[in-house]
Formats: sequence, C-alpha cells, structure tokens
Amino acid sequence: MAREPREGGQRRDRDRGHDRGEVDDIIDKLVTINRVAKVVKGGRRFAFAALVVVGDQKGRVGYGAGKAREVPEAIRKATERAKRTMIRIPMKEGRTLHHDVVGNFGAGSVVLRSASAGTGIIAGGPMRAVFETLGIGDVVAKSLGSRNPHNMVKATFAALQKCASPRSVAARRGKKVTDILGRRDAAPVDTAVGHEAADV
Repeated sequence: MAREPREGGQRRDRDRGHDRGEVDDIIDKLVTINRVAKVVKGGRRFAFAALVVVGDQKGRVGYGAGKAREVPEAIRKATERAKRTMIRIPMKEGRTLHHDVVGNFGAGSVVLRSASAGTGIIAGGPMRAVFETLGIGDVVAKSLGSRNPHNMVKATFAALQKCASPRSVAARRGKKVTDILGRRDAAPVDTAVGHEAADV
C-alpha cells in the first residue's frame, strides 16, 4: 500500500516539472560543487555544497546555493533556491547589455561591457554560466577581484542589477527617450544609451 502513493507522488512531481519546463523554459547550469567536512567526535562528516545558476535565456536569471550529504540533493536545493530568486535584466536588442557596468561583492569585482553583434561571450567560467542562462549573446566581462565562484557570481548579479534601459532612465527623469538621446532614430536609440545610463 505504501508503494502506490509514493510512485503516484513521483509521477505528479515529474508531470509538474515537465509542464513547468514547457511554460517557463528554465535551464540550469552547475557553476561549482565543493566537498565540505564537519569534524565531530567520531571523525568527519562529509557533505557537498553546490552553486547553480538558472535562467530562461530571455532576460530572467537567478542563482542559489545548496548543501546536502549527497551531490544530487545539493544540486536540487541550489536549483530550487535559484528559481525563487530570479530577477529580470533589460537587454539591448535581446543580445547584449545597454551600457558598461561595474559590480562588487565582498572581494569580488567584475566589469561588464556591451559588445557589438558577433562578439560572443568573452568571460570566465562562473560569469559565462550567468550570461548563457540569461540569454546574452554578446558581452565582454572581466573579473578584477576574488576568483571565488560565489563572489564572482554575486558580483556579476550586483552589476546586472545596475543595468538600466533607455525607457527606465527616461521614466526616472520624467522625460521621453527622444528628449534624453536627442535627434536619434528609433534604431540607434539603444546604441547611445550606454553613456546616458552610465551617467545616471
């Protein structure tokens, strides 16, 4: 009698996950996994700490950390936390950032620069995972501080949260986008926003 409810519960979980994947189309990337030890009276108890980045490749991204006695459980915890903390980042033409930005967290410091079409993702491992899940195709990034993956990812998110679109800058100033950028057509509007948003 105990097996049937358990199997049914697993099937429902799988169905929910499948439906959620079709609707949200969220992908996840494992950034790093580390074995940690807790010293107790009888010796050491080992566990695993995972750092995961998730995103829909359409402007939403999040990160999370999880720790458990087994690797799959640690990854599952990290993925769930990452999905709960997803944020939306404005992108220029759906492929790059609107302007250059700097992010800091602890000893971690990163510089993110917008790039022209065809540049690709020029970034280190932890930052590359963030950009790939976010959906950015052209960006140049450099880590200037700590190489700790956790600090690098958090500094990258701190930088991304500073990004502003022309529309948000105009709304904050109480003006129209054309008033801020001057005599520009609709197409080049995004190209000049880097300097405008960076000055704000």
